[in-house]
Amino acid sequence: MADLTEIFARYGPAYLAKYGPAILPSHRRAMADILRCRTPAMGGQVFRCDRCGYTHYVYHSCRNRSCPRCHQQQTRDWLEERRRELLAVPYFHVVLTVPDTLHAAMRSRQMELYDVLLSAAGWSLLELSADPHYVGGTVGVLAVLHTWGRTLTYHPHVHALVTGGGLDPGTREWRPARTHYLVPVKALSVVFRRRFRELLGAKLPTLKIPSSVWRVPWVVNCQPVRGGAERVLNYLAGYVHRIAISNDRILSADHDQVRFRYQDTRDGQWKVMTLTAQEFIRRFLQHVLPQGFHKIRYYGLWTPGQRCRLRRLQLLLGSTENAQTGPAPAIGTASLIPTAPGTLFTDRTCPCCRRGALVYTDRLPPQRAPP
Repeated sequence: MADLTEIFARYGPAYLAKYGPAILPSHRRAMADILRCRTPAMGGQVFRCDRCGYTHYVYHSCRNRSCPRCHQQQTRDWLEERRRELLAVPYFHVVLTVPDTLHAAMRSRQMELYDVLLSAAGWSLLELSADPHYVGGTVGVLAVLHTWGRTLTYHPHVHALVTGGGLDPGTREWRPARTHYLVPVKALSVVFRRRFRELLGAKLPTLKIPSSVWRVPWVVNCQPVRGGAERVLNYLAGYVHRIAISNDRILSADHDQVRFRYQDTRDGQWKVMTLTAQEFIRRFLQHVLPQGFHKIRYYGLWTPGQRCRLRRLQLLLGSTENAQTGPAPAIGTASLIPTAPGTLFTDRTCPCCRRGALVYTDRLPPQRAPP
């Protein structure tokens, strides 16, 4: 099976030559990082088996957030931190989507409009849930930006995880939400659209937006998360550090074509799509976020300034079992971080003889990236 590195190595030069200066710096950086990830160009460490003498090389990761090989350990660490912040309450999964007529503007002004999209989603959920007719309190909102559909098409939207209840700002009492109902989606759609328009006008008052955008209903979906806290964490894992496509979905890359698997939303069946190599690269790169943009936002009870209040709520409501656990132990190559030559890693067996332990012997310096 092919992977993203092979596609960039084989067809990337032709893509760069075709589009030249039109390619964003963040896109060029993503391509270069993915090509260098876990290769001698990134540097690394050298280990030797104390039994058979086999030499084992561990190369560094590029840590680019668009790389399908990286961030497994960072994802586990992030999830462990969020696990400590869970409340023993039900949760809701909310998806907020903008109309297709906004896509051109969002693609051209990503930094500003992605920020508006996340802020509008978070604040609209806080505004509507504070209404006494629904929750009547301040909820916790974790909002994550997604920009792709199943076939790598451009589809900016927000996934939000929301607590099934909120803290009454007046009485300081916990107000539980209904079991299968957080807020009405039609009202949330209206509030979301209004918030987006207000924030957009304040940030980019001269930006031309088609008037039809403000007349059509914006698609919003809200569903309860079933299965308890562990299911909540599965949602977090799925929507936080995922990239547009993983290597295990790519089937082949030859004859200037890329074949990959996708799940059809209409019937739930896995199907195969074939694109030209340049179209595949174009679709992938349009989901590379601007440098420095934060795709994860916290609102309400999950903002950093609410940590003390969140701890008191955990005591009041009863912490989940997983909220008591400590940091997850490092695994994989992340555990091979030497302190000095001669360090023996008794927990790492030799990949050759499967019996000896690995001994750190040397460091490989990174190679300078080409201009």
